Amino acid sequence: MVGFSSIGQGTLPLLLRHIDLKPEQITVVTGDENGRQIAAQYGVAFHNTPLDPSNYRALLEPRLGRGDFLINCSTDVSSIALIALCQARGALYIDTCIEPWAGGYTDTSVAPALRTNYVLRETALTLKRPGMPTAVITHGANPGMISHLVKEALLNIARDTGYFTQAAAVPQDRAGWAQLARDLNIRAIQIAERDTQVAAPRKAPGEFVNTWSVNGFVSEGCQPSELGWGSHEKHFPADGHRHETGAKVAIYLTRPGASTRVRTWTPLAGPIHGFLITHNESISLADYFSIGTGDHPAYRPTVYYAYHPCDDAVQSVHELAGRDWVLQPTHRVVKDEIVSGTDELGVLLMGHARGAYWYGSRLTIEDARRLAPHNSATSLQVTAPVVAGVIWALRHPDRGVIEPEELDHAEIMDFIRPYLGQIVGEYSDWTPLQNRGHLFAEDLDRADPWQFKNFRVA
Repeated sequence: MVGFSSIGQGTLPLLLRHIDLKPEQITVVTGDENGRQIAAQYGVAFHNTPLDPSNYRALLEPRLGRGDFLINCSTDVSSIALIALCQARGALYIDTCIEPWAGGYTDTSVAPALRTNYVLRETALTLKRPGMPTAVITHGANPGMISHLVKEALLNIARDTGYFTQAAAVPQDRAGWAQLARDLNIRAIQIAERDTQVAAPRKAPGEFVNTWSVNGFVSEGCQPSELGWGSHEKHFPADGHRHETGAKVAIYLTRPGASTRVRTWTPLAGPIHGFLITHNESISLADYFSIGTGDHPAYRPTVYYAYHPCDDAVQSVHELAGRDWVLQPTHRVVKDEIVSGTDELGVLLMGHARGAYWYGSRLTIEDARRLAPHNSATSLQVTAPVVAGVIWALRHPDRGVIEPEELDHAEIMDFIRPYLGQIVGEYSDWTPLQNRGHLFAEDLDRADPWQFKNFRVA
């Protein structure tokens, strides 16, 4: 296991619970002392050796052979480099996002387009080769679990709107899923999350607090906002840019995700503002559900992440922006300090016959602690899909580089469902136009509520 912060620490006990492993078969290679006591508790070898381009091969090659597994829970270590190494050594691989080497997200001497998840994904997909050891990429909560929730949500909407009474079958391939989304008139898909977990003590001035990785959140928050760009969109953003190469399914904004807000909705929170943080699923889902290719397909939903983190993290981002995106001197990932709260994480599918449908996990901190040690509500929504992906790869060891959308969603959901607390599906008449215009005149498209310009907070 490379990296052993909150996700690695929460994954370890689940691995030992669900896979026939002895502790001496597991080695942790990480970049600091965080988690050494937890590794010792389970009898797992722990090496504090930060990986970089000059040493990763020498450190990892002796530990990787055919049939071994590299679980990448790190930040600032290149996923592309690790996948290529695993392919050369015959080892299996999984990660929760596609990471560059340290500084790859935030180096402002590099053009914004080259700091996007779009480019990282395109590079990872060049490693797709038939018959190679399985490398499951981007399989945590989101990206990862979210793609399986989208498929379940589509089936629920199809059932509830009478679509399946029209002799329609459950899709069996990518083309079938895209056609189902089009037939249901899915215009926009948000990954809509509200984290209400509270820790004691609360955030102090000069401190960044989060319920998962601080470095990971700050890195992706400083990347340009990205979203899959739908075929129904009529108003291209003034700060939006298309990509010149690749699948051309997504656009980026010349603005950090942590300073870009969008309107969203979850059942517990109701209408909220979330950060439009770039995530791989915004691109991979838009690609998977496209009919046609390029800038002007016959059908594609708009897809993006609308994230309202815990309140201390929101205040941390506000302070970070005021510091011109220079990270605070102190940072803290809270887990054991959490005293209350819920992570409500799901997908909001909009435009269909019943308006909007949110479907996802409602997991309290109390339930998370009961279900698995060394986890918060946020981390367990990541770690259970990681272990599900490991098990899937062990069962299918020769699939090469593979994305969440290409996995059997039912098989994955069967494993992770017991770890998700309440699974909730709720319809709503909410739109981003609700209660708009009573304070200020706004430039809105009132004829089509599902236009991105209506979601974006000016």
